[in-house]
Amino acid sequence: MKRTRLYWLFIALSAQLASCENKSSTPSQAAITELSLKRGQIITCGATDRKLGAVEFNTSCGAETQESFNLALQLLHSFEYDEAEKAFATIIDKDPACAMAYWGVAMANFHPLWTPPSDVELRKGVKAISIAQSIAKKSPREAAYIAAIAAYYQNWEQVDHHSRCIAFEKATELAHVKYPTDSEATIFYALALTAAADPADKQFKNQRKAGRLLEALYPNEPNHPGIIHYIIHTYDYPELAALALPAARKYAAVAPSSAHALHMPSHIFTRLGLWEECINSNLTSVASAQCYAQEAGIKGHWDEELHGMDYLVYAYLQRGQNALAKQQLNYLKSIKEVTPLNFKVAYAFAAIPARHSLENKRWPEAASLPIDSTLVPWRDFPWQKAIIHFARVLGSVHTGQMAAATAELAQLEGIHSLLVNQKDAYKAKQVAIQLRAAEAWIHLLAGRNAEAVAHMNQAADLEDQTEKHPVTPSEVIPARELLGDMLMQLNQPKQALAAYSASLRKHPNRFNGLYGAGLAAERAGLQDSAALYYQQLLMVANAANSDRIELKTIRQFLTAHKYNVVVRGI
Repeated sequence: MKRTRLYWLFIALSAQLASCENKSSTPSQAAITELSLKRGQIITCGATDRKLGAVEFNTSCGAETQESFNLALQLLHSFEYDEAEKAFATIIDKDPACAMAYWGVAMANFHPLWTPPSDVELRKGVKAISIAQSIAKKSPREAAYIAAIAAYYQNWEQVDHHSRCIAFEKATELAHVKYPTDSEATIFYALALTAAADPADKQFKNQRKAGRLLEALYPNEPNHPGIIHYIIHTYDYPELAALALPAARKYAAVAPSSAHALHMPSHIFTRLGLWEECINSNLTSVASAQCYAQEAGIKGHWDEELHGMDYLVYAYLQRGQNALAKQQLNYLKSIKEVTPLNFKVAYAFAAIPARHSLENKRWPEAASLPIDSTLVPWRDFPWQKAIIHFARVLGSVHTGQMAAATAELAQLEGIHSLLVNQKDAYKAKQVAIQLRAAEAWIHLLAGRNAEAVAHMNQAADLEDQTEKHPVTPSEVIPARELLGDMLMQLNQPKQALAAYSASLRKHPNRFNGLYGAGLAAERAGLQDSAALYYQQLLMVANAANSDRIELKTIRQFLTAHKYNVVVRGI
């Protein structure tokens, strides 16, 4: 029944597409010029010879464009959007009547799993789709692809991004059903399912369906960058991450010339607490991003470098490698210009200093974190700015500064109201979690212990109901771990142990989570449990070059109670 309904929807959509066409053969040069296409040499870094995986996509365009089209899709599937647009532009130069090249331009300006396209990108996408629709020479299959991306751009000025992602999913499903043996149609449908997934769906219906589709394709196309890349994205959740580990360990070898392919596996390594693999992934990714900036003539730094740095600092901190984390923080402070200046950049500039202070419990430092607007216009990035205010609240509470903590709470309340008014439900909820946690710690400072625990439990429950944004390796501090910290201050070690254990299930191998759980078990008189957590932490943290005092403390405990002491980190 569903297949029949989809078939007739496909027929209707195709008819609508046909009715909009002017049946021209070649678009005017003026229309092409108006697209303002990115052009120039296609830049790749990482591998000495260009390696981006294997994609084969036959089009009705001339044979002379086939190699360029395959390259463009390789770049597109690894989210190298600027370079993909350049590749599609070369096809347009060779064959201005190639409808699928304009489809590619529209796809390169979509980036469904990142931040929504800017107005400039949306307008370019609309123009590209209009040209694609106007070209008469295209196959029914190509018309289906064009109709799918057109569904995303339709009414973009009136309809929100997520609703248009759902429209893209439905239209892509039509193409998938119409052409069930077309692996590219299936791959893009899987991508669309993940892009349209409900962030509140803890059953992961869309993601599981996308994963099944991709896994079925993988044995026949093990080097396809889209298949392996989207497996990682669709399983980038604590409950599903283990399913993506084989893909994560292969993707960088499939497309080593893509900075994103070098970084993306670290999403799964982070989810599973595999810190050494996360560090190695982001060291190569950051180096590739630096190479790209140099080759592309970018003034300053490329945004992908900052994205990799956030993950790198997070992993260093979990291994107790403070000196290496501080090197990255100092390097961040030296950066004066980033292109493009976007949400990823703002997040790194907020999260890296906050993590460095909070993970090490340097409360005076957290209380006085600066908000420097020299580079980042924080007014344009309120969600990211909230991270700094949240860190200041925690720092102020732990240093006994009630007035300062209350002032920072007011800042969080203002940001939350702003995001609510902007109808940005996801970011508003993330700040709401911080608000509730901040209120909890202010209650604790005021001696209202019952209210403090109640609010902290509410914050943890709210956080459990949603997922972190892909831009970040983790919440700045997991709310349930903060609950454990609070319960330890209230001398409730058994309850604290339960909170730490629950947090570790979602955030495995976190330094402070393991240490907190061990300390809670020790104070609850559960020496064997304490020893297990402590031994695990010694395996996770690199004891050889860590200055974390906690490692010395737990070695003393293990030695005193005649447990084995791990002498090397992993």
